[in-house]
Amino acid sequence: MTHAAPAATAHTWRPPAPVAPRGTLVVLPGRGEHGPVYERFGRRLSADGYVVHALDTTPRQDAADVLLAVTGVLGAAPAAPVVLVGSDTGALQALGAAARAGGEVPLAGLVLAGTALGAGAPDLDWEAELAARTSCPTHRHTLSRDAEFGRGLLTGPIPAHLLPGDVLPAVPALLLHGAADPLTPLGQVRALARRLPGAALAVVHDGVHDVLNDASHRTTAAAVVQWLERLRADPGLRPILSVEPLAQHRPRPTERRAP
Repeated sequence: MTHAAPAATAHTWRPPAPVAPRGTLVVLPGRGEHGPVYERFGRRLSADGYVVHALDTTPRQDAADVLLAVTGVLGAAPAAPVVLVGSDTGALQALGAAARAGGEVPLAGLVLAGTALGAGAPDLDWEAELAARTSCPTHRHTLSRDAEFGRGLLTGPIPAHLLPGDVLPAVPALLLHGAADPLTPLGQVRALARRLPGAALAVVHDGVHDVLNDASHRTTAAAVVQWLERLRADPGLRPILSVEPLAQHRPRPTERRAP
């Protein structure tokens, strides 16, 4: 494949002063999307101290093109850890770029959200596409008013050059997936997670395809932050906090007095 010049446009959110950056995230959007679709995610993660760059990549770009775009936006000294965040076909691009990154990018991990592994959706009208993408009314409204958003692009097969090959990256990965995703069955994502060393799978109950922008976007963003904090503290992802379930308290039966 001939590699065209990578998309140079990046949309960036930085931590508020005087917060020192705790890491760098590069977001790769999915079919029909562009960087500003992830403004809400970028603002939330930057408020927690992370630099977030959302690129305007498209599914036509292969791993080499994406890697060039990522390298360009990171610059010479990005705040570590550097993590690729991909949604839909962007998750496949993140996998491919990480597999061939080598020493070009100081990549520490991956966040793969709503990974596109299914056969593609049938032809959907706009309301059906919105329902497949998100149950968040705010995000539905945002997409409906977005003149740059590409409607009707969830149909058809995944481009062959994006599908995972035999060589997968060895960096830690967090996979986020909706239990009710109508495009990629959860079982396919579980199978992918088993092939990735050090992978964790977080299943969003009742979540649909665009889990970073679904109704539970606060919960998924919090899960990403917790995973990033573990990655910062220990590449082996040693837990920082554990929630211990306590035995349910049962009141003692009333003692009977002797007659």
